[in-house]
Amino acid sequence: MLLERDSPNYLGPAARMTIGFLAPLDQLLAAFRTGGGVPYADYGPDTREGIADMNRPMFLGGVGAEWIPALPDVNAKLSAGAPARVADLGCGCGWSSIAIARAYPGVSVDGFDVDPASVEAAGRNAAAEGLGDRVRFACRDASGPDLEGSYDLVTIFEAVHDMGRPVEALRAARGLLAPGAPVLVADERVADAFTAPGDETERFMYGCSVLHCLAVGIADAEESAATGTVMRHATLREYARAAGFRDAEVLPVDHDFWRFYRLDA
Repeated sequence: MLLERDSPNYLGPAARMTIGFLAPLDQLLAAFRTGGGVPYADYGPDTREGIADMNRPMFLGGVGAEWIPALPDVNAKLSAGAPARVADLGCGCGWSSIAIARAYPGVSVDGFDVDPASVEAAGRNAAAEGLGDRVRFACRDASGPDLEGSYDLVTIFEAVHDMGRPVEALRAARGLLAPGAPVLVADERVADAFTAPGDETERFMYGCSVLHCLAVGIADAEESAATGTVMRHATLREYARAAGFRDAEVLPVDHDFWRFYRLDA
């Protein structure tokens, strides 16, 4: 199961991802000395593709089976067969967008990511899955002012904590929503408060933060929020309210590593 590509326990890409995290080690050490960051692109294909391959079975197995069904009104609309639209912000190599389109045959998905190499890979993946007519990708900054459209759902999977300007990104997501539509956020399932020693999940997330996510977030914006991997519920709630949402409701989805939130404008 650990080596089966479609298994939710697939850990084959973990080694490649770890190698990618260590690739810009000299830059990372310099960043910690100076307070700077390390751009995502500098982590190279091992990180980009390792993360994508790790998340792929979770997306394909979870999006239509548990995650979007945790939003009953949205699930009903996307399942009705009538044309519907979803925007997937921070889509990476596209497997989240592809999973949405596979689960809901009447839905068109627009995936946006700031990394050109990821967007290019996402297009290839969608074409290989035969979904190029319903899943489109564009290289856009989720916190930028140029996102537009009206969507029945906006998703952000494991990306808010990497964003240098998370409030602006969530505000842009709010501006994409059709009346009554929500934003679905999935991010790390860490403790509600810091404790020492933390549990195994908490320690793993801090390791990812030190080696990758914090540095990427700092490099993402001149005045970065510098969130890092360990983004607690209270932090996301603060970002969501600052972006104009009423709250960040925790959804009843049981997942070992991610916590799921519904944001309503």
